[in-house]
Amino acid sequence: MSTVLSHEYDPVLIAILQRQLDHISLQMGTIMTRTARSPIFSQSHDFSCFLSNADGETVAQADGLPIHSGSGGFAVRAVLRDFTGRIDPEDVFILSDPYAAGGNHLPDWTLIRPVFVDGQLVGFCSNRAHQSDIGGGAAGTYNAKATEIFHEGIRLPVLKLIEKGQLRDDLWRMLLLNSRCPDLLEGDLGAMIGSTRIGGQRLADVIAQFGVSKGRSYLDALLDYGERRMRQAISELPNGVWQASDFSDTDCFEIVDIETRIAMTIDDDSITFDFTGTSPQIKGFKNSGIANTHSAVYCALSAFLDPAIPHNEGTYRCVKIIAPEGTVVNALPPAPMTMNTVFPAIDIMNACWGALAQADPERACAGWGKSVFGISSGKKPDGNVFVLYHWHGSSGGGAVKGRDGFPTSSHQMTLGGMFIPNVETYEQSYPIRVHRYEMRCDTGGAGQYRGGTGVDYVVDVLAGGEHLLRGEGARKKTAAGVNGGHWGERGSIKAFDLATGDELYCPPYGVEEVKPFHLVIEATAGGGWGDPHRRAPESVLRDVRDGVVSRQAARDLYGVEISADGKSILSTEARRQTA
Repeated sequence: MSTVLSHEYDPVLIAILQRQLDHISLQMGTIMTRTARSPIFSQSHDFSCFLSNADGETVAQADGLPIHSGSGGFAVRAVLRDFTGRIDPEDVFILSDPYAAGGNHLPDWTLIRPVFVDGQLVGFCSNRAHQSDIGGGAAGTYNAKATEIFHEGIRLPVLKLIEKGQLRDDLWRMLLLNSRCPDLLEGDLGAMIGSTRIGGQRLADVIAQFGVSKGRSYLDALLDYGERRMRQAISELPNGVWQASDFSDTDCFEIVDIETRIAMTIDDDSITFDFTGTSPQIKGFKNSGIANTHSAVYCALSAFLDPAIPHNEGTYRCVKIIAPEGTVVNALPPAPMTMNTVFPAIDIMNACWGALAQADPERACAGWGKSVFGISSGKKPDGNVFVLYHWHGSSGGGAVKGRDGFPTSSHQMTLGGMFIPNVETYEQSYPIRVHRYEMRCDTGGAGQYRGGTGVDYVVDVLAGGEHLLRGEGARKKTAAGVNGGHWGERGSIKAFDLATGDELYCPPYGVEEVKPFHLVIEATAGGGWGDPHRRAPESVLRDVRDGVVSRQAARDLYGVEISADGKSILSTEARRQTA
């Protein structure tokens, strides 16, 4: 549906209302970080909060990860589909399944609270959060040996967790029974319930100020405004068709080329992303459901265009996505897909960015390094299970015009929304000892704006158990440079038995039984933007002094001669000759 704002809607009030709703989302996030039990929420912020209108369209998503909230509307509309006529005040719904309930992957549980004013449904308040463990074949939810979704943990259709204010104890016990970390799950679900309660109250207060009818109309007007802003942004791009691809080289079991192919068509104020020709769904858990694919496309488009465009679902009314069934971007059951919020979500983003960069090179986004990453799990002295995400081994980000890439950040599809926890706090929370955590040298893609460097991460894991491996960025460079910028360097992962020093087997994807071990990660680096010889010499000098670019690389890649002590610029002669 597409409409134009009529004169009865005050544009200033529209802007204020969007800010109010965004602030409600931020309040919900604050509640989560302060009350959640597991570090994955309280420290890493692996959750997202969003608000919807009564039709299930997202109107605000200011706090969280784009890959979560971009598909939130699918989940809310699943509630409307499955519980029409049975949605009551003080209900809270829970869901996760990507096939049946609008989820993205099973570990992300979504709590959805309907919001009523004067007895009438006016909207929904939701929280989507990645649980520490949901059962399945591997602790920590990422079962790299999965070949069916049934291997990945409990599947949740749309269910009422709270019915008319009363917690369903039977369902609550079932959820806890299906987790290796029931102590964390119980506290985290409580935090999610609390955040939606406060968010729902705040949303009801805002709507009540207008009255139900006018309040609903203003929510619709927000969506119309978002649509108008997006159509205006797209109309500024040239009409045409552009094609791009990104590749993976493993299906989690063997080496094989997997292509994510895109044909992007811009037609005045609308845009189409057609994935026809993309590889068929694969054996391993890197398949995407339709909701996750939409979210990845929206993430790529929002990052490319004006960040001031509202992040509501009206924005995407002019975006058409064609994702053939049975491919890695629209897999059919029972394909596994726990990895899909990372891969192929990043592959989808890269393909979209590649096409968009052809349409408007100045806005091109360089690629982020694909992860070389792991998750360790085992038992604490008290017998409880710990699940440790090695976030500190995260990759470097890609550069854009006017800004270098982040030296380290979580995965690309978070766009920096996930936090890297403090090392000292992690050592107190988990049985680990961190030996090294520092930016790598000569790894970020050279450019007028340099790619993020990635980090060297060296740690002892002092308890035995399982280690889950995912090494997408270990065999080749994965972070594309743009507009003459260089690709970011690949990463690596090695592990050694802590007692014997013997090197352990590290497949690209795997679930390995381990004793205490020594882990060495060289994180992947981001791609650069623009000709390296156009980089400001002062920036090159700073990089050398910071230890992220060597004197030789400064001379060979940037054409800048740095003094032996690294404190001053001697010459830019080579730079002038080659520029």
